[in-house]
Amino acid sequence: MSVVYSHSGLSSFENCPRQYQYRYLLDVEVETESVEAFVGKLVHEVLERLYQFVGEGRVPRLDQVLSRFDQWWNERIDPARVRVVRTGVPLGEYREIGLRCLTRFYRRRYPFDEDETLGLEEMVHFSLDEDGRYRMRGVIDRVARARDGVVEVHDYKTGRRVPSQERLDQDRQLALYQLGVSERFGTDAPVRLVWHYLAADVVRTSSRTSEQLAALRQQTMRLIDRIEAETAFEPRPSALCGWCEYREICPVSGGARRAGPEVRTPPPPV
Repeated sequence: MSVVYSHSGLSSFENCPRQYQYRYLLDVEVETESVEAFVGKLVHEVLERLYQFVGEGRVPRLDQVLSRFDQWWNERIDPARVRVVRTGVPLGEYREIGLRCLTRFYRRRYPFDEDETLGLEEMVHFSLDEDGRYRMRGVIDRVARARDGVVEVHDYKTGRRVPSQERLDQDRQLALYQLGVSERFGTDAPVRLVWHYLAADVVRTSSRTSEQLAALRQQTMRLIDRIEAETAFEPRPSALCGWCEYREICPVSGGARRAGPEVRTPPPPV
């Protein structure tokens, strides 16, 4: 098996097999991205730069952090490329969302001395099985060691929705990342999963037992088996279709796809 899977790829298949085919098998080029994705990436980059300065013993002022976001926004924003799905919502409103996310995070974490950063945008590679057939990769927003000695996997979310604790306790993404960091810190090292819902200024945490991680390995391998056995890759229309970058070429990109914004469907999480 030469394919290396990711959580985003697995989720793409679960949400819509046709999107997975376009994105991961056919590698169809796209010229646009949703404004939610644009804002999310920009906020992540600013936070990465912030923690780089913190690691050097320099804590930037909040106005400097916001100024960096504004600079990169102005340099990179292209209304012809960045798609706004929600009708009647100006681009400037999304800029304000990004600034608000950064402001709330900065004020909650300042002076950034609660833990030790061990990695930023850290790429992890690992196998779900001993034979290395089921290979995975991922990028962790931030890896840290808390004051109690626990290794923490941090993830930033810029979407408005905050999932329930029950749902986060079953979340696959950060649990897979835990498998990845275990390659570095050892399987016995305690790990805490941390989500930062920046727009809502909410932090959620969770943990996994060794039994839960073993079950996750099996579930994920079964999903990969399903993907590799798939031949039709049928489209699966849903509320997410309005934000899909392949909607113009998808065979079901008619009214069902355009209906999303009109009925105020929520955007995909970032």
